[in-house]
Amino acid sequence: MGPSKWAQIQAAYEFVKRGLQEDLFQGAIFSSPSQVRDFLQTKISRLPHEVFLCLYLDSSNRLIECQELFRGSIGRTAIYPREIMKESLGRNASALIVAHNHPGGNPLPSPEDELLTKDLQEALKWADIALLDHCIVAGHGFFSFADSGLLNKPKNDSNH
Repeated sequence: MGPSKWAQIQAAYEFVKRGLQEDLFQGAIFSSPSQVRDFLQTKISRLPHEVFLCLYLDSSNRLIECQELFRGSIGRTAIYPREIMKESLGRNASALIVAHNHPGGNPLPSPEDELLTKDLQEALKWADIALLDHCIVAGHGFFSFADSGLLNKPKNDSNH
């Protein structure tokens, strides 16, 4: 395959990716884990560096905004729960889904990922913001703290 054909394939991929993101952003309501997984895999699965995203949701689980809050190297990024709390409050979010990618390909959470999730859920509880999930995307792999039972479900959450 020549460079010209490769460029066409990459352009087509980017076009499809942007189209999917546009569809998901317009009034997106995350009512199932598969919708969240599809959105996140489209957004961050192929990045060569680690990013940490926050999906701020309103009380109907409609997407207010998806923000890349932190960016790191191939295997590490510094994440600050205080900044997540500040940004969530600034958008008047009722719920939050956080996600990051593992460019190395292993979607399983590290002990640091587990500690962050626990600390973040506890902090957000004080502001009455539900942490619906923490997702890890790695190539074609995907890990959900909620689906794996590692996230304490909010009492009033029946949609995710």
